[in-house]
Amino acid sequence: MTRSRCPACRREFVWQGNPHRPFCSLACRLIDLGTWLDEGYRIEGERPNEMERPDDVP
Repeated sequence: MTRSRCPACRREFVWQGNPHRPFCSLACRLIDLGTWLDEGYRIEGERPNEMERPDDVP
């Protein structure tokens, strides 16, 4: 059986048959989602100006 580590809590879990992969549980999955929604994770780089449009858009 393949085992893996949960990226949220670092607990080891069985990979096969786990519906919450890559997380060990629904709780860890929701914690990760909450971190994304609270903007806890960020992608490096400048934030684009949402009001600007490219010149080639009619």
